[in-house]
Amino acid sequence: MSRAGGIHLAGRVGLVSRVGLVGVLGLVLCALSCTSRPPEDEGQYVRGVESARAEKDAAFQKAPDGEPVPLSRRGQLLPLAYFPIDPAYNVPAVLKPSTDRATMIMPTSTGGQREMRRVGALEFTLKSQVMKLTAFVEADATSVDHLFVPFTDLTSGTETYPAGRYLDLDRNATGLYAIDFNRAYHPFCYYNPTYDCPYPPAENRLKTPIRAGERTKKPKTEN
Repeated sequence: MSRAGGIHLAGRVGLVSRVGLVGVLGLVLCALSCTSRPPEDEGQYVRGVESARAEKDAAFQKAPDGEPVPLSRRGQLLPLAYFPIDPAYNVPAVLKPSTDRATMIMPTSTGGQREMRRVGALEFTLKSQVMKLTAFVEADATSVDHLFVPFTDLTSGTETYPAGRYLDLDRNATGLYAIDFNRAYHPFCYYNPTYDCPYPPAENRLKTPIRAGERTKKPKTEN
């Protein structure tokens, strides 16, 4: 059976089936993925992202085989590869709630389907370009406490995983968020094809390169 392929491990889109892994990775990965406000200070922000990345690598190294990186691939994939941390990729956003209550189907990496519901559009400006990304929850979610934001960009397939990357946000009452692409991450199916990862829909295909967050690992022969 395929396994869900995101990062949030406690009732979110990326739910992983093994309870043991939840305890190992849950808090670590949430620290990397969740952000709702801008950093107080640039140096503190950079150190925080660096620390979360190191903790994520350590958690992946200690996790059971295949959860999420198989032992046979850990030498190849760990430590994970990232673009340099650039605070310019951490921008404020406003969530415009959706009035569309219909569910939509997201195809997944294993050929399955995931029923999702739009929560709203996150509108923001990045490098002088006005952009937006739709935030989703699973159709059967009992709450909308956590927002799932899958996306592709012009690095997808060359510098990052072809099927896109994910962001996760904790829902808040203000409607104001930080879209932090330095915290963008690859779905688990990048490491292990047994995971079932939703593909970003057309509305979340950014027509610009996002050189921030997780990237594909360069071969060891490259500089």
